[in-house]
Amino acid sequence: MSLPMNSHNSYAFSMLLLLLLNISCNAQLSSNFYDTTCPNALSTIRTSIRKAVSSERRMAASLIRLHFHDCFVQGCDASILLDEAAIATSERSAAPNKNSARGFEVIEAAKSEVEKICPGVVSCADVLAVAARDASFAVGGPSWTVKLGRKDSITASRSLAESDLPGFQSTLEQLISKFANKGLTARDMVTLSGAHTIGQAQCFTFSDRIYNNGSDIDAGFASTRKRACPASGNSNLAPLDLVTPNSFDNNYFKNLIQKKGLLASDQVLFSGGSTDSIVSEYSTKPSSFSSDFASAMIKMGDIIDSQTSQNGVIRKICSALN
Repeated sequence: MSLPMNSHNSYAFSMLLLLLLNISCNAQLSSNFYDTTCPNALSTIRTSIRKAVSSERRMAASLIRLHFHDCFVQGCDASILLDEAAIATSERSAAPNKNSARGFEVIEAAKSEVEKICPGVVSCADVLAVAARDASFAVGGPSWTVKLGRKDSITASRSLAESDLPGFQSTLEQLISKFANKGLTARDMVTLSGAHTIGQAQCFTFSDRIYNNGSDIDAGFASTRKRACPASGNSNLAPLDLVTPNSFDNNYFKNLIQKKGLLASDQVLFSGGSTDSIVSEYSTKPSSFSSDFASAMIKMGDIIDSQTSQNGVIRKICSALN
C-alpha cells in the first residue's frame, strides 16, 4: 500500500533517497569486486609488481608513495597518473611530485597486462592500490586485503596537490591537520610515515636539517649525510633509513629516537610532542607497527571523492583520458 505523496512524505522520501545514495557511495568498495568480471586481475598485477620490485627494490617505496599522493588529492582516483599531455592541471608538476614521484611506468605496465585479459574492467586507481600492497609485501612489509571498485577521475588538481600533500618541512601540527582533513588520525599519520623505513630522499629535502646544527639531530648522522649533500642542496639521493634501506621494518622509529630522522617532517614525530609515545611503541613492537600500517593503508584507500564515484570512468591508459 502506497502513501499519498504529501509534502511531509515527499521530504521523508527525499531524505531516504539521499541516505541510500550515501550508503551506496560509502559501501561501493569490496574485496571481491572483480571476482566475476576479472578473476585473475589481482594475480596479474602481483606478478607485474614483483617483477618491477625485484629489478629495483627502491620501487616498492615509490609505489606506496604514489598511492598515498593519489589518495590525498581528490581521493584515490588515479588523478596523479594523468600526465601533462592529457590534462593541463596534471598533478605530476606539483611541487611534492615534480622530479620525485615515480613508478608511473610500472603502474602502466601492470594495467596493460590486466587490459589484455579484461579490457575496460579494472580501474587504474585499483591497480595502484593493489600495487602498493604488493610492493609492501615484496620487501618484507605487511599485506592486507585491498578493497576494490574505485573509478578513475577525468580531472586532476595541481593546486590541491600543492595544498593537501604534506611537505618535507611540515611541522607536527601541520602533519596532524593534513591527515585529519582526510579522516585520518594522528596515529594513522605516524603509522603511514613509517613507510619511510624504505626509499630515498633527494639532498635538497634534508640539507637544511643536516647543516643547521640543531639539537634534534645526531651529530655523527649529520656528518655522514653531509658527505654527499652540500649545504646548497642537490638531487643526490640518501636512504631514509640508513640501517636497512631496502627492508620494510621498524628501524625508522628506532632512528627517530636516536635523532636520526632524515627529513625534518620525520623527526618532528619524536620531538617532545604528542606523537612521541606512538614512535616509542613502534620502535619496540614491530608487530604493532605492521598490523597498524595495514589498517591505515586500508583506511587511506577508502578516501573516495563522491564526484569521481558517480562520474568516474575506467581509463584504458592510466596516463591519458579515454
